[in-house]
Amino acid sequence: MTSPISPVGAHVPVAGGLATGGLKYAAEIGAEALQVFVSNPRGWALPEGKPAEDAKLRDGGLPVYVHAPYLVNLGSPTPETLEKSLAAVRHSLTRGRAIGARGVVVHTGSAVTRTYDEAMAQIRDHVLPLLDEIPEDGPDLLLEPMAGQNNMLCAKVQDLGPFFERLDHHPKLGVCFDTCHAWAAGHDLTAPGGAKDTLDALVAAVGEGRLKLVHANDSKDACASAKDRHENIGAGQIGEPPFADLFNHPATTGVPFIIETPGRAPAPHAKDIETLKRLRDTP
Repeated sequence: MTSPISPVGAHVPVAGGLATGGLKYAAEIGAEALQVFVSNPRGWALPEGKPAEDAKLRDGGLPVYVHAPYLVNLGSPTPETLEKSLAAVRHSLTRGRAIGARGVVVHTGSAVTRTYDEAMAQIRDHVLPLLDEIPEDGPDLLLEPMAGQNNMLCAKVQDLGPFFERLDHHPKLGVCFDTCHAWAAGHDLTAPGGAKDTLDALVAAVGEGRLKLVHANDSKDACASAKDRHENIGAGQIGEPPFADLFNHPATTGVPFIIETPGRAPAPHAKDIETLKRLRDTP
């Protein structure tokens, strides 16, 4: 029995409609999975969906994921930011269910001016009830570690362990592993066995089966730079070989790889997807 392959896809623009624009772009670049925003990624507005577009995307035949807005910070000491963050994540989860999304990606956030323990206590108090609200057929909430900037609550994959403990290893909780973030946080994916060691550490921190999505991005900057600047696959500091190693790890079996790489036209994204498929399919 052969293992299920990992679909390779992209975060897609949705001009013209989530399905009309998103599926069209996915087809142009050869994507086998897609990720979308269901609201302005840099704002707090929570728009309603269009039922016809939702149904088209739900029935489009591709695995779909939602990325919550960048402004979300569930560890924020500012009550207004916390309230808006919770509303944005709830909106993403609701809209995600409507379009048949498998997961909603949310950044793990920052303590800002407070202590780590204060921020994590707040996350437990507010995120556990949110997780309990997700219906059985709703998307998982996928925690995405950050690149290691100041006061970030989670950067190294080992930092996911305390997150999962505070959230009682909730069954609707998963992980989105971003290669550029991991590299920037200090995981040397280019070292001998580096990719394997990193994923081994992730599984040790959260348990098997919790890795639900990989953001496949090269990096413009050096390892441990704490700089989140994505580059096209093979054109940055990570290079191609670590991505092949990631595909070969048991934790990524069947897990989609989504690019968030530079380029405003289909050509660079089509090339990135072609490269990842080659690395995936080469024995």
